Amino acid sequence: MEKVITTNNFQEILEAPGLLVIDFWATWCGPCRILSPTVDELAEEYEGKATIAKCNVDDCEEIASRFGVRNIPTLVFIKNGEVVDRSVGVVPKADLQAKINLNL
Repeated sequence: MEKVITTNNFQEILEAPGLLVIDFWATWCGPCRILSPTVDELAEEYEGKATIAKCNVDDCEEIASRFGVRNIPTLVFIKNGEVVDRSVGVVPKADLQAKINLNL
């Protein structure tokens, strides 16, 4: 199950070892709603291997700004605190799986 990032728990999630994938989204974003089920599936499939987290850009503007998120949905792939990849827009699940597998 994916985690929900807030300003209160962000640092703790960011500092966890291994791969972190953050889905930057908003409730009003149609493409975000299209991608959301795929992100949920990835969270289940990679449970225990990678952390999949969602970050609502309306609630966490500073976090989105920190990662240079200008368009949503944006997925940022972070390994050991460093950004290693990103994906913008609605993309096929296989593409996201390939990015995750490459960085595990």
